[in-house]
Amino acid sequence: MTQADTLTRSDGAVGKGAVGKADFPGMFTEDGEPWHYLDSAASAQKPQAVIDAMSRALGKEYATVHRGVYSRSAQMTRGYEAARQRVADFIGAASQDEIVFVRGATEGINLVASSWGDANIREGDRIMLSMLEHHSNIVPWQLLAGRVGAQIDVCPLTEDGQIDLDALERMLTPDHKIVALSHLSNVLGGRLDAKRAAGLAHSVGAKLLLDGCQAAPREPLDMQALDCDFYVFSGHKLYGPTGIGVLWAREDILQAMPPYQGGGAMIDQVSFTGTTYAPAPQRFEAGTPMITEAIALHAAIDYVAQIGTAEIRDHEAALAKRLREELARIQGVCVFGPADGLGIVSFELPGVHPHDLGTILDEENVAIRAGHHCCQPLMDHLGVPATARASFGLYSDESDIEALMRGIDRTLKIFA
Repeated sequence: MTQADTLTRSDGAVGKGAVGKADFPGMFTEDGEPWHYLDSAASAQKPQAVIDAMSRALGKEYATVHRGVYSRSAQMTRGYEAARQRVADFIGAASQDEIVFVRGATEGINLVASSWGDANIREGDRIMLSMLEHHSNIVPWQLLAGRVGAQIDVCPLTEDGQIDLDALERMLTPDHKIVALSHLSNVLGGRLDAKRAAGLAHSVGAKLLLDGCQAAPREPLDMQALDCDFYVFSGHKLYGPTGIGVLWAREDILQAMPPYQGGGAMIDQVSFTGTTYAPAPQRFEAGTPMITEAIALHAAIDYVAQIGTAEIRDHEAALAKRLREELARIQGVCVFGPADGLGIVSFELPGVHPHDLGTILDEENVAIRAGHHCCQPLMDHLGVPATARASFGLYSDESDIEALMRGIDRTLKIFA
């Protein structure tokens, strides 16, 4: 039995797919046939425990939070704030007051760029990104740079597609105020040495923001050990619902940041002559919050923690390694990224556009992602318009690789 076959759960289940496709209703077709879902980097399937938690929160348990004096509102408020504490524990935050609930990682980055950025970035300052960033970690900084007159620099990649920290060290200057990097690439699967990146950023007085969308579902996190200043991730990639994400920031930084949006719940006192604001994190959660989504995210984290993110990482890494070995047998195939990438494999078949491959695979009940993956600058760097991407989840197993390879063989025969 290979490492990829031995992912276990605390209830003792062991074996191929033991964590259980059965726990995930979305892993089957309407006819009950297996659906080989290899697009977890875009959005993970949801375990029944998460679906049930959200259903209860929308049903018999539902009430608004923070406002009602009646018992159900108080109970829902406790559940909402318990979710904040659960996130803090999961990522090793010093306090739940460092956790801001946002709609997703995209909003989290926009919040930092608009609030912290507008308060701290001035004309002539510099912002450092990398060649492999998702558009969500590019466009908000471009908007900020355009507003204030800052400049953006782009760190190159190593030959195997990882952020070149040696180049970053040479490029950083005291003019750089923030460095914003992907913790784990959504296209290439390469993992950043975040501790070193933090040291380099801090050596010139810059802050470090990490896009943790791909790392959070498949990597143990400890904000104290990472030593970054901001960290963002989305709930729906962590087996939770859409519409919720997390911004973590060091408490002293967060408390000094001005509001991002105005409205109810983020205020202290309001009058027509002036308004005072609540402390963080409430200051950044204007309006009715994502109540049911937060409770479902709590359930998702509980599910993931029961298995263990280190175990998930190793399970997905073994599957990715196996897939790279299978792809290497195809003459003319191009596999992008480092050989030890975690859970994500991007590739190009000779003479086959990724969209054609994705369409044929769909006929075989195999789902992959085909396109630029919201990383057009990276595609330009790789010299391709798009790639095919297979990305694994905790529910993936070798049967998914076997189905993918059968579909690839069929595709190559069609295009021969």
